Amino acid sequence: MVETSAPGRRERKKAATRKAIADAALELFLARGFDGVTIKEVAERADVSLATVYAHFPQKEALVYDEDDEIRDALLAAVSDREPGMTICTAIHHWLRQVMKEHEEYGAEVARFHAMIIAAPSLREYERSMWMRHETALTATIAAELGQPASHPFIGVFAHYALETWAFLDRTEDPEASLEATFALLEPGWAAFEERLSAER
Repeated sequence: MVETSAPGRRERKKAATRKAIADAALELFLARGFDGVTIKEVAERADVSLATVYAHFPQKEALVYDEDDEIRDALLAAVSDREPGMTICTAIHHWLRQVMKEHEEYGAEVARFHAMIIAAPSLREYERSMWMRHETALTATIAAELGQPASHPFIGVFAHYALETWAFLDRTEDPEASLEATFALLEPGWAAFEERLSAER
C-alpha cells in the first residue's frame, strides 16, 4: 500500500516544484524582461538549485511555456473527443475560439505576456518551434482519426495552416474577425475532403 501511494506523492511534489519555478520565472520576466533575468536568479527566487531548474526546464525559454504539454494535449483532445458529426476543422476552430476567449478574460495579463515575448527574439522563435511540434502531433492525430497516413498532403497542409492561424492572429487588428474569416475559408475544403474519404470507404 505504501509503495502504491509513494509515486503519487513524488509526482505531486515534482509538479509543485515545477510550478513554483515557472511562477517565479514569470514574475521576474514580467518585471524585468526575459533577457534581463538569469536562470540563477530564477533558482534563487524559487528557492531551488540550478540543477533543479534545469531538471524541469532544459532551456530558459521553456520556463515561459511551462504548459506546453497541456496545450498540446488539449489540442489533440479537441480532435479525438469531438462531438459525433463534427468535422475536425470545426473542432479545431472551436478550440481556438475557446483559447481566445480565455485570453480575453485575462486581458491585461495576456497583454503583458505578449509584450514580453515580442521584446525577446529567442522567445518568439521558441514559441514558433513549440507550435511546429504541436503541428507534428496534430497531423498524426488527424491521420489516425481518418485512417490515413500522416504523410497525406491534405492532412499536413491543413494542420500547418490551422495552427499558423494562432500566430497570425497576433498581427491583426481584429483577432476574432480574423479567426472566423480563416475558418470560413478552411471549413468548406476540409468538409469536402472528409466527405470524399467517407465515400471511398
